[in-house]
Amino acid sequence: MTRPLEDDCELSLLTFDSKEGRDTLWHSSAHILGEALERVYGCKLCIGPCTTSGEGFYYDAYYDNNVTLNASHFGRIEDRARGAVAEKQPFQRIEVSRDEALEFFTENRFKVEIINELPEDKPITLYRCGPLVDLCRGPHIPNTSFVKAFACLKASSSYWMGKADRESLQRVHGISFPQSKLLKEYQHMMEEAATRDHRLLGESQKLFFFDSLSPGSCFFLPHGKKIVNKLKAFLRQQYRDRGYQEVESPTVLKMKLWETSGHSVNYKKNMFAFEIDGEEFGLKPMNCPGHCIIFKHESRSYRELPLRIADFGVLHGNEASGALSGLIRVRRFQQDDAHIFCRESQIKEEVKSVLEFINYVYGIFGFNYELELSTRPEKYLGDIETWNKAEQQLAEALDEFGKPWKINEGDGAFYGPKIDIGVFDALKRKFQCATLQLDFALPVRFELTYAAEEKAKHERPVIIHRAILGSVERMFAILLEHYCGKWPLWLSPRQAIVCSISSDSLEYAKQVHAKIHKAGFDVEINLADKTMDKKVCEAQLAKFNYILGVGPKEVESEMVDVRVRDKPERSKMSVDDLISLLRDEVAAYR
Repeated sequence: MTRPLEDDCELSLLTFDSKEGRDTLWHSSAHILGEALERVYGCKLCIGPCTTSGEGFYYDAYYDNNVTLNASHFGRIEDRARGAVAEKQPFQRIEVSRDEALEFFTENRFKVEIINELPEDKPITLYRCGPLVDLCRGPHIPNTSFVKAFACLKASSSYWMGKADRESLQRVHGISFPQSKLLKEYQHMMEEAATRDHRLLGESQKLFFFDSLSPGSCFFLPHGKKIVNKLKAFLRQQYRDRGYQEVESPTVLKMKLWETSGHSVNYKKNMFAFEIDGEEFGLKPMNCPGHCIIFKHESRSYRELPLRIADFGVLHGNEASGALSGLIRVRRFQQDDAHIFCRESQIKEEVKSVLEFINYVYGIFGFNYELELSTRPEKYLGDIETWNKAEQQLAEALDEFGKPWKINEGDGAFYGPKIDIGVFDALKRKFQCATLQLDFALPVRFELTYAAEEKAKHERPVIIHRAILGSVERMFAILLEHYCGKWPLWLSPRQAIVCSISSDSLEYAKQVHAKIHKAGFDVEINLADKTMDKKVCEAQLAKFNYILGVGPKEVESEMVDVRVRDKPERSKMSVDDLISLLRDEVAAYR
């Protein structure tokens, strides 16, 4: 705000309601946190960005005084931060040369390492905030008083550059807002989120667990695997209805493939690589290169397009140990990946079809979502005319789809424009799950072609990368928290339980259980010598959708006493009528 406008330009005022506005406030708040940490503990600051998850900020720092930060330290840190806010410290931008920057940070080897990695032909910017001068490209809020509420969230360990063989650092996470009431609302939401934590619910419902022998890789237990299978079965039926063909590609592939795709340049450090017979291989982190091999395996004609291929293949990403977080951030995962190979003229209809697919699935889950079109960046592959046509088709598809959408100029990938889909759960937390990305690069890299309508002519297809759930594991966690462990019947691993009321109803209880099981439902039975009230309480805690009581009256009438999870109402039904009811609910995805 204080820099002069040196040329004609467009001026946009950002508020906290926009992503850019939030990121700017949180980035500035990271500087306030860094100032507090440096003044209170004399640490060496490393990096302090706003988080990539879009919620708050953190600062990594090196402490050589044997302090181990935890929640008991937050009071002092927050007091110092509030002091910086009260002082209305301006954010002052300072341009320096490389030599000046190196001299300034000579006592901080971490900043020196960052500076040495910066381009030599570009100026380096610092920002002053009170006594803190930090290496930073900005932008920032005008002064610290714009932060009206500030809180530390948690402290954790990390490694410099995310590498376990480098210096051990401590990370303090924080959150800030331009209004005090927003912090109170956030803290209330976090308290509610803690009760829904998928790691706790997963343990209490015996759905999955992790073991130190395979960090970042989940062990799904029988009930958890039932949910995963139902999610996949749901999508497979949709694939059948929507013209997708399912394939399976290898998990282990030669690194040569990733060199062809271009992923080895920037992504190799995130891959698990190893040698076999002197040749380098890797565990695949994504399915797209393998799908290009499938497309290229045989001659293709324009008559085959659009070709929609889907894959639930197992993927691996070499995430830093400090970044792992339950099912949200893992090293082994599956995606509901699909790639649509189509002609340029088919882009709009295919994109519209994917948007309708997303809308259908998210509607069943009870999710709200927002759409954003990200357009051509400064550096891009291909010609402008192709990009312009593609962006126009995406915009027309969004318009015809009929939901509100925004444009994010210049934020597309270098290989094609994309539509970002942000999904909101029951607590209005935002997640990025679905993917809809155009790709002009891979068809060129893999030399993909198809026989065009015009004889003896070949053209390149366009690839549409598409996922609805994204990572199945991550979506599992989101749904578990979204439903607070109360799965809808169609997804539930515990759809019904038959509870005997007395010893003379045991045989009938077994018959009821067998009949419901044969009908294809996940039903369990409790024949223990306990009171019915105790059995009902246990079933409710286990989140069974239907609790079926069977006693002497039910034996005589050949009925069951039906309770719906935690509702007080009860009803009598025949087993056949109950099965019909269950089928109707599952068919309606309720």
